[in-house]
Amino acid sequence: MALPSLWRRERGGLLPTRDIWEPFDSLRREMERMFEDFSRDFGWRSPAISDRVLAPRIDVSETDSEFKVEADLPGVDEKDVEVVLEDGRLILRGEKKREKEEKEQDYYLHERSYGSFARSIPLPFEADPDQVKATFSKGVLTVTVPKPPEIKAKQKKIEITSG
Repeated sequence: MALPSLWRRERGGLLPTRDIWEPFDSLRREMERMFEDFSRDFGWRSPAISDRVLAPRIDVSETDSEFKVEADLPGVDEKDVEVVLEDGRLILRGEKKREKEEKEQDYYLHERSYGSFARSIPLPFEADPDQVKATFSKGVLTVTVPKPPEIKAKQKKIEITSG
């Protein structure tokens, strides 16, 4: 009984046949499916893993005087967004609503997501809720949290010397 050759002869020497990589591709696909199932079971879904989860993409930045969070919320109405300061966390909640559902259409590809979302960002200080500002413009929510005076006073830039 002859075994199939794993190598083929070409100019420049022996090269592996495509068949040698097939088990590895199969293993890679199976591992991806396993990690997807595992993360789903424990609720560790991230926006990159699944298009079914609505978690807004955010940018978090900090200056000497404030902490700023910008969240992309395309297709979300301002009245459907809630910003809460709770237990040292800034929580963004909301809902992306479907305007209308057309039953007569047959979908071949349906990637747009609708539903509730929430995102929690831990703050490195205790913030004053009365000083937090939130604005919504062109699908971007910007939340600015001023730092308390005692935090600003504790910060000092340390000069780095060589040698």
